[in-house]
Amino acid sequence: MKYSTKLSDSIHLLLFIYLNPKDNLSSSAIAESIKTNPAYIRQLMSALKKADLIHNTQGVAAPVITRDLSEITFYDMYQAIEGDKPLLHLDTHTNPLCGVGINIQFAIGDFYDEIQDIANEKMKQMTMQDVLKRYEAKIENGLDIVV
Repeated sequence: MKYSTKLSDSIHLLLFIYLNPKDNLSSSAIAESIKTNPAYIRQLMSALKKADLIHNTQGVAAPVITRDLSEITFYDMYQAIEGDKPLLHLDTHTNPLCGVGINIQFAIGDFYDEIQDIANEKMKQMTMQDVLKRYEAKIENGLDIVV
């Protein structure tokens, strides 16, 4: 089962833009940092632009962040990238003829909804400024590994 890294990649992308405002900010340069392909970066940037978190002009490799980092929450980023997609997913392929198979997903779903609500509230409290502070603390403590 593949899990999505779109949120962490988008956070990386946004901080890359913030930390390198005068560098080459082409999708190729950002993709190199994230170790992915430029088309994927353009897809993420399009979603961030649609959510008004960044602004860029087609053909110009100079995207800008539209708000202060303290005003951009994990929830904003998640909504921009994943929309209303839940964090946890039910297995919809259980046996409908089995008493457990047919009802277990409904029971689990209640818990998943509760977890989603808690996660959403927590993501609304975490900002990109918090990520930047943690990033800087990691560097300051000697955790900046260059490969």
